[in-house]
Amino acid sequence: MSDLNLKVSKTVNAPIESVFNAWLDPEMLAKFMTPGEGVTVPRAENDPRVGGSFHITMLAGDKEMPHSGEYLTIDPHSLLIFTWQSSHSIDGSTVSLNFSEVEGGTNVELTQVKFLHEEARDSHLGGWTSILNALDKVMS
Repeated sequence: MSDLNLKVSKTVNAPIESVFNAWLDPEMLAKFMTPGEGVTVPRAENDPRVGGSFHITMLAGDKEMPHSGEYLTIDPHSLLIFTWQSSHSIDGSTVSLNFSEVEGGTNVELTQVKFLHEEARDSHLGGWTSILNALDKVMS
């Protein structure tokens, strides 16, 4: 089902530069990459350059959920594209973040492509929605 994709957007109450940079700052990633209630991020590290990688370990109870990827595009304050690798993703899955200034802050439009099945896509839709909501709370 490699043609499955999802799209979610959120207006974050913060300047575009701050919102964009939060996605490249491991301390900020640890604060908002929480795809659900009770999930924490005990470890986040990255090398924010095209070809660089990131590693995020999410923790739900005692279950570790490692995520990683490689930065494909970094167009400051506008576009961020990276691969997405986890136990629930398939090869070639990518996440694109488009940032635009809007009244009241920054609109973040997130698109992820390639899922194993509809259940995985729907789970990620909920997770990314929670992450964008957490980003807004952290940035406000």
